Amino acid sequence: MILPHYHIAPSLIPGAGKGLFLDEPVARGALITAPDDIRRVYRWDEVNALPNAAELLPATVRWFQDYYTISDDWPDECYINHAFAPSGLWHLGFVFAMQVLPIGTEITVDYRHLLAPGQEEDFRDALSGEKIIGYSWAESLGHSTRQLSELLR
Repeated sequence: MILPHYHIAPSLIPGAGKGLFLDEPVARGALITAPDDIRRVYRWDEVNALPNAAELLPATVRWFQDYYTISDDWPDECYINHAFAPSGLWHLGFVFAMQVLPIGTEITVDYRHLLAPGQEEDFRDALSGEKIIGYSWAESLGHSTRQLSELLR
């Protein structure tokens, strides 16, 4: 569920396709997206055992620990692109505004939180050219918890 009004348009990130853009300002620390239709979670070995695993990988997101969701119906949340300096903070499936976000801001998150530990994204960060490699669960939870704590002060 995307809480603020938004639209989907061509991303400002080179090679990213479409992106999700705000149609209203959002306060620092405010919730941007919240999970609302999680029907099943899969362990990483279950994802890899699916006959079409390679096809589903772009729609697979780590939810918590070693459990992942697959959104092969591509809801609008899937248009949130990657950035190492994102506008949104991914924390346990919720996305919070990293700062005051004006109308027109493209929502991005750090995909290292969404990937399996050590999993390398099949593209590089558009700004830095660096590889995007998944955090361990402890790294992801530690980073996002500290950042969320700072945002809510």
